[in-house]
Amino acid sequence: MSDLSSPSPGPAPASVRGTPHRPGDPHASAPVVTVRPATVHDLPRVAEIAAPFVRDTCVTFEEEVWDVPAWHRKLDDVTARGLPFLVAEVDAPGGPSSPTGAVVAGYAYASAWRPKPAYRHTAEDTIYLDPAHAGRGVGTALLAALLEAVAAAGVRQVVSVVADVPEAAGSLPLHRRFGFVEAGRLTAVGFKHGRWVDTILLQRTL
Repeated sequence: MSDLSSPSPGPAPASVRGTPHRPGDPHASAPVVTVRPATVHDLPRVAEIAAPFVRDTCVTFEEEVWDVPAWHRKLDDVTARGLPFLVAEVDAPGGPSSPTGAVVAGYAYASAWRPKPAYRHTAEDTIYLDPAHAGRGVGTALLAALLEAVAAAGVRQVVSVVADVPEAAGSLPLHRRFGFVEAGRLTAVGFKHGRWVDTILLQRTL
């Protein structure tokens, strides 16, 4: 539903190369970011990234933290529809590792916008990052790769549903830089953590 990175300038390809990021060094460039299809081996890390957003924020309207089997079902559903489920890896020694030895810093997938068959060429995007890797180009790389993959799958319209909460603020400029435009607002459609939450609908034609 949202990406929490601080977007870096301009769209990026699925693999973004640079020198390793060094916290506190203003001259350090972005780390190497590699986007690839998710596998079942990535799902524990996907679950780990998602859980705090479900448990602690209104960024997602999910209220129950998904376990790994639930994410396995989600991966199966997405891929069975011919849609992408991607992860972004960065080189970060000592962190939670993917099967390749890099760290999964975020994930993104496309899902059916609505169940009725005439909506089959429209998809909704979902992007989440580990906040420790926000602002380093991970969200940019994920969204670039996701849009390329959904276009190849025959999707014509992509919709992003962004909760109007401070924690999701980074998602709006990220999507706008990729050509998404605001298509509407739904007022007080979510109730979570004792508050009513609006959603902003963004749309891009491929």
